[in-house]
Amino acid sequence: MGSPSMAISPRKLRSDLYSYSYQEDSNMPLVISVLASLIERNMARNERIARNCRWALSRDARTRVFDSHEVPDMTIQSYLERIFRYTRAGPSVYVVAYVYIDRLCQNHPGFRISPRNVHRLLITTIMVASKYVEDMNYRNSYFARVGGFTTKELNKLEVDFLFFMGFKLHVNVSVFESYCCHLEREVSIGGGYQIERTLRCAEEIKLRQCADRRYDQIGRITL
Repeated sequence: MGSPSMAISPRKLRSDLYSYSYQEDSNMPLVISVLASLIERNMARNERIARNCRWALSRDARTRVFDSHEVPDMTIQSYLERIFRYTRAGPSVYVVAYVYIDRLCQNHPGFRISPRNVHRLLITTIMVASKYVEDMNYRNSYFARVGGFTTKELNKLEVDFLFFMGFKLHVNVSVFESYCCHLEREVSIGGGYQIERTLRCAEEIKLRQCADRRYDQIGRITL
């Protein structure tokens, strides 16, 4: 099922993070599938907690700005791939966005990642991380179109997010390294097989030119 070259290893992930090619025909960064797997399982854990212990999930009213009125009909994997396809943000941007998401959850214990808020959270953190990491960036209006929101909505999300973070956006080398190591452990221990299987199936479906709806379902394999 697929060629051996599709297998993910911590070494390959690290090489991708530190020496990624920005050519137009560059492959999808491996960190996208790893991050999608992490967030999918985080949401699944939150849903289990919500079912078994609803009192423990007291929501922080302030962070409800990330909630959508309707749950977007797009998997996390597909959404991250869309963001990459149209912004070409490098792998380090997604690592920094992951740092920001983790900090937000630590600073606001009442906040829980859910299907209702995950898309807004991702486009906001990736945009802010891109501004922090990259030398050149697209305007907020462009990120808004990519994410499926209005410019006004994304501008507000960015401002709210900055205040939630206390404007502490710096990520030093040691912190970046520690999160890279966490992603490597995710590959080697926590979910590498599911991620590898996801990528291989996606590759085969692309080769057969199947319908987009079947491709969107690949991200759900990691649950």
